[in-house]
Amino acid sequence: MFVLIVGAGRVGSAVAKRALAQGHEVSVLDEDPLSHERLVEIEGQTWEDAGGIFTVGTALEVDALIEAGVQKADVFIASTDGDNTNLTVAQIVKRRFGIEKVLCRVMDPARAAWYAEQGLHTISPTQHAIEMFEQALGAEQ
Repeated sequence: MFVLIVGAGRVGSAVAKRALAQGHEVSVLDEDPLSHERLVEIEGQTWEDAGGIFTVGTALEVDALIEAGVQKADVFIASTDGDNTNLTVAQIVKRRFGIEKVLCRVMDPARAAWYAEQGLHTISPTQHAIEMFEQALGAEQ
């Protein structure tokens, strides 16, 4: 399976490394060339030697998405540090390139819920943290 991840921060790079280790073909797109450092070593190999692809570019630019391999992606993950970027790119990729499995990180729980109702697969770390705190508080009572 070909996985394209936009955003090589803590989350994106960790997901990329795990997906590559599981045998998937993985491409990462990030606007910061230094973010490649998070992908440097995979089981003693460089990211590229392990089969990973890294592209420097802006996710909102279709040419950058194409260079990173969006046209052959089976899965697209939008994991930048910006909700607006993630939501916009996820919708573009889903509509323009017809990728069925599009996952989108959205920090704002209300926005994540609304976009999920519109059919976008959203993941909200903030909502997850709220639920974990609520569970921990409930366990204390």
